[in-house]
Amino acid sequence: MANFITGSRIVLSILLFFCTPFSPAFYALYITAGLTDMIDGTVARKTDTVSEFGAKLDTFADIVFTAVCIIRLLPLIEMPIWIYLWIACIVFIKLTNVFINYIRLKKLASVHSVINKIAGAVLFFFPLSYSLLDTTRFAAAICVITTLAALHESNSVLRHNS
Repeated sequence: MANFITGSRIVLSILLFFCTPFSPAFYALYITAGLTDMIDGTVARKTDTVSEFGAKLDTFADIVFTAVCIIRLLPLIEMPIWIYLWIACIVFIKLTNVFINYIRLKKLASVHSVINKIAGAVLFFFPLSYSLLDTTRFAAAICVITTLAALHESNSVLRHNS
């Protein structure tokens, strides 16, 4: 059941790619995909179906969802160049963490910390509140939180694997 929920996030993300950004259909798919991300792990734990495959599927679903959102939304959101450069630095740190984990553990692994979950939640709400808040300030706040999460992840990766 949990893997089905996770798999549906991949399908929803692909459908999201073909929707007009910020339309009612886009928001419906976006929110539904986000809900699947929130409940799949809980369902897996409650039904005692946690698995290595499920963890990898969840990571893949997160990557697909994030990539679709970046591709569809980032070009439409006007922000100063320094925000985009900051985002690029965060992505570099996150990819470096994944690379180091892969080299050391021979598998894709991610750090499931509280700060990463907070960063994910704040990122999730950005498109939902895009027209309501000052985009630059909200994006800067998100960058602060995600930078802290990425650096915390770096610390965990380097300490755990050294």
